[in-house]
Amino acid sequence: MVRPTPAASRRIAREADRLDAIGAALDAIRARCDVSARVAADPVGLVHAVRGAADRELAAIVASSLAFGNVKALRAKIADAFARCAPSLARAADDPRALAERLRGWKHRVYRAEDLAGLLVGARRVQVADGTLGAALSAEIRRSGDLRAALGAWTARIRREGGLDRDDGARRGARHILADPEAGSAAKRLMLLLRWMARPADGVDLGLWDVPIDRLLVPVDVHVHKLARNLGFTARASVTWRTAEEITAALRRYDPRDPVKYDFALCHLGMAQRCPSRRDEDRCEGCGIRSVCRHWADPPRRRAPSSGA
Repeated sequence: MVRPTPAASRRIAREADRLDAIGAALDAIRARCDVSARVAADPVGLVHAVRGAADRELAAIVASSLAFGNVKALRAKIADAFARCAPSLARAADDPRALAERLRGWKHRVYRAEDLAGLLVGARRVQVADGTLGAALSAEIRRSGDLRAALGAWTARIRREGGLDRDDGARRGARHILADPEAGSAAKRLMLLLRWMARPADGVDLGLWDVPIDRLLVPVDVHVHKLARNLGFTARASVTWRTAEEITAALRRYDPRDPVKYDFALCHLGMAQRCPSRRDEDRCEGCGIRSVCRHWADPPRRRAPSSGA
């Protein structure tokens, strides 16, 4: 057996120490996260407030599908949609014509009332046919053996049932309110939905679906992407499916059975710190990963003095 050189052994030891330090930082971030306060400011908090398994599934798919942009604004739009469908999202979705009237005038960014109605109707029809949306997805996973392919089939079915697969010219809302994992993006909103519904109930996630949590991918938004790059989990500049796989693989070192458990705390840390892509004394102050961030690992380089007169 070839023994590593002393220099190689030192590099290996330094890398092991760095990985241990990152793991300790991640665990500390989770431990310090004020879960109740963060849930109250997160879209998932609105899902927790919904009662009944069928209504909660529909609430989760709506809230996750709208989860981008300013959190305060999107929570208001989600709450408005839920109020219009009260007292039951499922019963409201059972009557497409009445649902369209309830949602008339609703709008959020590129999505209109008819897009949201299509999502609810499609999801409800799949839910009724298979018992639950989770059961429908689990069946697809068993058929394909691949999470991405299963999600592709599952989302295509919901879009088809809700009429969201129809060509609407240049407008993107109808086809994109439910992400297509086969398109190559990280499908952050779908991964968020899976985390909420598959991970064990812990005050954040709900534990309602029988989907193997070790196969989930981290929902990668701009905050998690920056933190992941700063930790060296990925070097990719764009957020793609492969980016999510790399970040999840890095987190799997710390918990192979539940790698996405770090997502909620990391995402809220990134939002709170407005994580930069360089050293920033003000914005990095108090950050839980500063001690292991690649921008703070070495002293800043000084510019060479100018040779000019």
